[in-house]
Amino acid sequence: MLTSGKMKWLWLALAAVVLIALPQLITSSFAVDILIRILLFSFIGVAWNLMGGYAKQLSLGHSAYFGLGAYTSTIMQVNYGISPWIGMIAGGVVAMLASLPIGWLCFRLRGPYFTIATIATAQVLMLIFLKFRDFAWGAEGTTIPNLGSAPLMMQFEDKASYYYVILGLLVVGLWVTHLIERSWMGYYLVAIGEDEDAAEAIGVNAPKIKRDIYLISAFLTALAGTFYTQYIYFIDPATAFSFSVSIEAALVSIVGGIGTLWGPVIGTVLLETTSALLQSWLGSSVGGIQLTVYSVILIAVILWRPTGLIGVAREAYQRYFRRKPARV
Repeated sequence: MLTSGKMKWLWLALAAVVLIALPQLITSSFAVDILIRILLFSFIGVAWNLMGGYAKQLSLGHSAYFGLGAYTSTIMQVNYGISPWIGMIAGGVVAMLASLPIGWLCFRLRGPYFTIATIATAQVLMLIFLKFRDFAWGAEGTTIPNLGSAPLMMQFEDKASYYYVILGLLVVGLWVTHLIERSWMGYYLVAIGEDEDAAEAIGVNAPKIKRDIYLISAFLTALAGTFYTQYIYFIDPATAFSFSVSIEAALVSIVGGIGTLWGPVIGTVLLETTSALLQSWLGSSVGGIQLTVYSVILIAVILWRPTGLIGVAREAYQRYFRRKPARV
């Protein structure tokens, strides 16, 4: 009989096989695009969840790091011909450096004041890039030169290749989260999220822990910014620093289950799939229907299952095994 540990690895192996085979089995370009969006926002949600889920620091300014990553790699590519693979890492480093002064300022605040401060920093960055017409193309933005099939420049002729790139990034994000979750930093984050004053009273260096996790979260979010820009071949401040990126990252995590490894992934599958189906069925005939459905799902989760869909799955799992008769 398989133990729970072996069952977990079996399910992971099965999921890996399915995910790798999906773009080869699906012929619809629209369907592959939906899968890419699901993986992308799962990755952004995983990055946000480190800060907003485990440490319960509700940041709604992660679009700042998404945009910094996107602009860094694009400027390096368009102006200097440097590969986006290198620009992606450089963008992550720039986002990490930017998170230091932003975190230093915002972490002095708590609760809704912290959230408002993070929104303000992202909007300030967007306004700055709107004014940088000579350096960053201003409000008009720019298109990325299409080189055809150029894997070294992160450009592919088929969408399946982009799918595998973002799938790899999601695996990295989940792996990093798993390591943090099982480390002393993970326990400190949970303590800070539950009661920061009590955590400091027992010796947890809360400012340092929040700074470190903010660095990691910003780095991962910047990687997503580079990928998205390369995928759509265009960048402008309104797209790179879009407030909807921050909102989406928080929503998928809350719906799926904040402070959990798979919560952002499950939340993204539900919300993005629902959004894609509504768009394909209704188009633009019913304005605001997507936001309405998002609101209903979020309200339902907060009122009836604050632990998210992960909490529902855990309860069902425990109920099944508790009722299962013991073997003698």
